[in-house]
Amino acid sequence: MKSQTRRNFLKTVGIGSAAFCLSGLGALRQKAFAATTYTGVTYLTPAYRALMYGVNGFVDYLRQNHAEDVTIDFFDSGTLVNADGQVPALRAGTIQFMVHTTSYITRSFPILGITGLPGLCEELYEHGERLSMESPLWTLMNDQLAKDNLFMLTSGGGLIEPEYIWSGKNKVASLADLNGKRCRVVSYEATESLKSFGIAGVRIPSSETYLALQRGTVDALVANISTIMGRRLHEQLKYCYKLPVTGLAIPIFFLKDKWDSMPEKEKAAFWAAGKWYDENDAKIVNGKFYPDEYWPAMKEAGLEIFEPTPEELAEFTEKSQPIWDWWKNEVGEEVGQKAIDLALGNA
Repeated sequence: MKSQTRRNFLKTVGIGSAAFCLSGLGALRQKAFAATTYTGVTYLTPAYRALMYGVNGFVDYLRQNHAEDVTIDFFDSGTLVNADGQVPALRAGTIQFMVHTTSYITRSFPILGITGLPGLCEELYEHGERLSMESPLWTLMNDQLAKDNLFMLTSGGGLIEPEYIWSGKNKVASLADLNGKRCRVVSYEATESLKSFGIAGVRIPSSETYLALQRGTVDALVANISTIMGRRLHEQLKYCYKLPVTGLAIPIFFLKDKWDSMPEKEKAAFWAAGKWYDENDAKIVNGKFYPDEYWPAMKEAGLEIFEPTPEELAEFTEKSQPIWDWWKNEVGEEVGQKAIDLALGNA
């Protein structure tokens, strides 16, 4: 065996040290340039195939185009936090962004109520560009959300098709038919607007609505067609009265202070993905999924569909005015009126 000389020892140690240093530097360099991990959530499930189209597209855009800038951990179906837990988790830093329906959180963030005002939601559904990123209405909404340290990256490019009134054996095909009906409603605005027509509003999670209809706990429900399809509620329904009661968008939210302090490359990645979401989400859901798949499925299931008359639409809008006034009081008269004007295209 070769004897260990001082020269051999130093040579061996030197090689080992160099290898250690090189591997250490590589690890440090890799750590230094590792993409930041962002955790996001939504309570929406894959059963909401149309609504998840844009959500999945947003996440895929980041993973496919900005993997060197950000790493995305995304959880749907409430698997990390449920719907009620999303805002607290965002504030706690457990998650860094959330995809949430506006109708679910308008009581926490009143400015989002502009998306669900009865008699107004149809305008934002028909003119999604009024809610697009960097639009005056988007800017106004973010100015108000900033007071609660919230930032809406994108609304998804407008509203999803409005929520209509669906019923089973107790038919609702007109405003007059609403009197005395027990109706499942989610948003405060929709509940209040229908009270003047004699409904008794019932708040039931969408996951429990199928059994509620089956057992007769409710006679009708206000819902978007994605809820009907996603929960297979059409199996318990016979009629759809297409009164545009309320609406919703599906925005992507960050904490405002975290967004402002985000490194520029990471912010640019989210901004680019947000632009994709803004340009594709509502456009594809409303223009492809619903007319090509969902409404034909309703007709195939045997549902009768009733359109409100112009007189009924006018009456509904008129009786909804107190809700507009209440909402303006919530957000401030000046801000509320400006938001309504922008939504109507009058400003």
